[in-house]
Amino acid sequence: MNIRIICIGKLKEAYWRDAVAEYMKRLKGYCNPQIIELKESKQSGEGEAAEHIVREREGEEILSRITQNMYVITLEIKGKKLSSEQLAEKIEELSIEGKSDVAFVIGGSLGLSRAVSKRANMKLSFSDMTFPHQMMRTILLEQIYRSFKIARGEKYHK
Repeated sequence: MNIRIICIGKLKEAYWRDAVAEYMKRLKGYCNPQIIELKESKQSGEGEAAEHIVREREGEEILSRITQNMYVITLEIKGKKLSSEQLAEKIEELSIEGKSDVAFVIGGSLGLSRAVSKRANMKLSFSDMTFPHQMMRTILLEQIYRSFKIARGEKYHK
């Protein structure tokens, strides 16, 4: 299974890069993980109109990295909340259904464009709280890793 994390922005702090590198290394035993980092768009001006332009630009860049046959899971506050076991079941279900290309999408600091949200096959929420996207990338990778461990009945989960 190919698991892609499509995200806006680069990890600036070494501790986030180290954590992500560790989970990427662990995931290689279960899937083909890939992180696609896209450049943050600069906001010119203030207000909702300027923010909308940023979300649209970033959204176009995200959509350019998504293929027709990818199963797309966007991370959104208003998405569906799953337990770790339910996420493991979902990933296992996708594998059984032959959906071998899965893309998780993490938007920038202003969120996702409507077009990206509309393209999603599933909208996933980790919490009603907002997290920095650098932290969310690490949390997401850990949960994907945990999902594979759960699905295979391997020790780690508890």
